[in-house]
Amino acid sequence: MAVTPPSKLLLTDLVSTVKNVPPNYIRPINDRPNIVVKSSEDSPIPLIDLQDLYGLNHSDVIKQIGRACQFDGFFQVKNHGVPEIIIEKMLRVAKEFYELPESERLKCYSEDTSKTARLSTSFNVKNEMVSNWRDYLRLYCYPLEDFISEWPTNPPSFRTDVAEYCSSVRGLAIKLLEAISESLGLDKNYICKSFNKHGQHIVLNHYPPCPEPELTFGLSGHTDPNAISILLQDNVPGLQVLREGNWINVNPVPNTFIVNIGDQLQVLSNGRYKSVLHRVIVNGEKGRFSVPTFYCPSEDAVIGPAPELVDDEHPSLYREFTYGEYFRKFWSRQLGTETTMGMFRVTPN
Repeated sequence: MAVTPPSKLLLTDLVSTVKNVPPNYIRPINDRPNIVVKSSEDSPIPLIDLQDLYGLNHSDVIKQIGRACQFDGFFQVKNHGVPEIIIEKMLRVAKEFYELPESERLKCYSEDTSKTARLSTSFNVKNEMVSNWRDYLRLYCYPLEDFISEWPTNPPSFRTDVAEYCSSVRGLAIKLLEAISESLGLDKNYICKSFNKHGQHIVLNHYPPCPEPELTFGLSGHTDPNAISILLQDNVPGLQVLREGNWINVNPVPNTFIVNIGDQLQVLSNGRYKSVLHRVIVNGEKGRFSVPTFYCPSEDAVIGPAPELVDDEHPSLYREFTYGEYFRKFWSRQLGTETTMGMFRVTPN
């Protein structure tokens, strides 16, 4: 069951009501999915076991995380501390939400990107020329008490299940940020302190089956504007990461999370750590659900390269800015164009 903006033809089931991809979803010929890609088994992103993050092998885990941040920008984690039952309930309630009647889901619909709880489609329907084959429900979720009253109440367990998941994943995000801070040679609390009051968003993505998946994307190539993203995905593949000019499939591994570095950590690390392009492809047989958590600074937090990482040999690559300024610029553009970071550089690429 897909959602389209009210200003367009309203389709209760995108797949069953059309035989072809509508024109506003068709990518230009030179910007269509390349179905011939490398498998993640051929060139895997690192899988890091967090079991010993606070144990005898602490320094080794920190080194693994640092290498992954520097050379891959993406890694997977296991033994992450988020209970499997919480993960199962999160995926179940996400699917239940998209199974609701369209009239019920549309109560959450908005094209206003400043809203802290909204259902929408594609990426930013206000300013994009070509749409992405995706519906999403974006929810701000930290502090929970500030936002939970705006969340859907249907399905009945929605608020309880999502709140439990958000709280658990926030704990994982803090652990990872402390480890990343250490891996840069900084105090483990440096990054968390830089984020001021902190922010956290969660997105419930639905990528319906597509009759012509070779013509469109679920999401076109982009980097994330936040600090780190922690992705939960179901068992349907779709995520691809750009590595050495090739798009790599990142296939689902049960009970793991995919973690990627966002733009804020590339800036804070003065370019040492990489915010990497990634995208989502769709298929004609199965719908896909994913739940990324975007962990970020609060809007008034001032972000810039850590002074300890700037010297004569490593001059500052970025000017300081507030996260609010950065986030607004991100939402004003189209996916697939230049990264937002380019607007804040002080030295040439």
